[in-house]
Amino acid sequence: MKDLTHGSIVRHILAMAPPIMAGMISIMICQLVDLYFVSGLGDAAVAGVAAAGNAGFLVNALLQVLGVGAVALIAHAVGRKDRPDANLIFNQAVALSVIFGLLTLVAGAALSRLYMRSVAADQATVEAGTTYLLWFMPALALEFIMQVIASALRATGIVRPAMLVRVLAVAINIGLAPVLISGWGTGYALGVAGAGLSSSIAVAIGVLMLLVYFRKVERYVAFNATQWRPQPRHLKRILNVGLPAGGEFAMMFIFMAVVYYVLRDFGAAAQAGFGIGQRVLGLIQMPALAVALAAGPIAGQNVGAGNGERVWETFVKAALITSVVMIGFMLLAQLKPELLLAGFSNDQETMAIAFLFLRIISLNMVAQGLIFTCSSMFQGLGNTKPVLWSSATRVFTYSLPAIWLSTRPGFRMEHVWYLSIAATTLQAGLSLWLLRREFRKRLVSQKKAGEPASPKPVAPLAREPA
Repeated sequence: MKDLTHGSIVRHILAMAPPIMAGMISIMICQLVDLYFVSGLGDAAVAGVAAAGNAGFLVNALLQVLGVGAVALIAHAVGRKDRPDANLIFNQAVALSVIFGLLTLVAGAALSRLYMRSVAADQATVEAGTTYLLWFMPALALEFIMQVIASALRATGIVRPAMLVRVLAVAINIGLAPVLISGWGTGYALGVAGAGLSSSIAVAIGVLMLLVYFRKVERYVAFNATQWRPQPRHLKRILNVGLPAGGEFAMMFIFMAVVYYVLRDFGAAAQAGFGIGQRVLGLIQMPALAVALAAGPIAGQNVGAGNGERVWETFVKAALITSVVMIGFMLLAQLKPELLLAGFSNDQETMAIAFLFLRIISLNMVAQGLIFTCSSMFQGLGNTKPVLWSSATRVFTYSLPAIWLSTRPGFRMEHVWYLSIAATTLQAGLSLWLLRREFRKRLVSQKKAGEPASPKPVAPLAREPA
């Protein structure tokens, strides 16, 4: 366990962010590897895998329920030096991970084809996406237990083991993808099914490695089978923090589904180009997201310890770092987008759309970095409802106008990207306002309680019930 309530906040952020980023990049690389190797199968395969990958946002919503709830509550317990409560929350999250994993498998088998029919441009894309999803679902189901373990470690200030496991899993996936997709060395090409299967095998091996590490090395929190029986009061604590954050990812799923819907009249090449551009955009946003995620446990431990000054300082410094990082990548996307997109497709139309998307949409990277930072701070504070409200605002200010515009004469796909910039900028402004209001609300509560006012607009949270 690493105590984040003392020492330089910038040093803590910079120490935690690289391993977090490496772990996240490894996940994104898995998706890019799938797109890269299926690109030789045609636009329908690329569009199908890209659209199917969007369904992962729904699963990520459930992952966030577990991850955010576990990180916030365990970090608060660590800050209070309340180890029994940290262990109880961890084991209740383990029980939820099993339930969510089983639900994912059932939903994937029942709804994959229905989802693909709703967003795909043609029948070939429907078939490719459905096949990929069915073989990819085991990977998504296994992610739940990996998420809980990694979140518990992150809440205690330990991030390197989960990163190493992610990197090894990516290496396995990279090695398996060409063998299973294209039949390298075997002569048995599975196509898009091989893309999903290689990811599922890699994640399964990763889960086993992380379990071995956790059982042999981790000491602050541990598996306790007697605490796996669901306890409604403590499950409610996890869900109260985690559900709004999960709702944020559900909103992202709606946002992405609308994009695929309004692009389908432009054909599979347009959807494929957007899918490639979106994955690359996600990759270059990872450093800023890693900084924001590192700020969450720091804020959470200091909330538990009652260090309001350090909570505010964590936000200010994380916001500055993410803004600088995002400006750097925005300039790269504007000046040298070919460095980021090279090699993903030989189809000129597909790549032209990917270039157009990346150049336009990268203009909102600073706003997106601020959204990441605000979201992580709300998680550290233990109140994620404002995150859901700001995400819902983005969805509604984007989705309805986008669908309306798609019915108008002269509609071009560039309109989709410009509208996205406006909606993201609005969300960033709203997120900052909501976070400032949250800080002030806590300060007012502190003054009413008769405590001395903090010089910064933040006050510590009350201790959660044990």
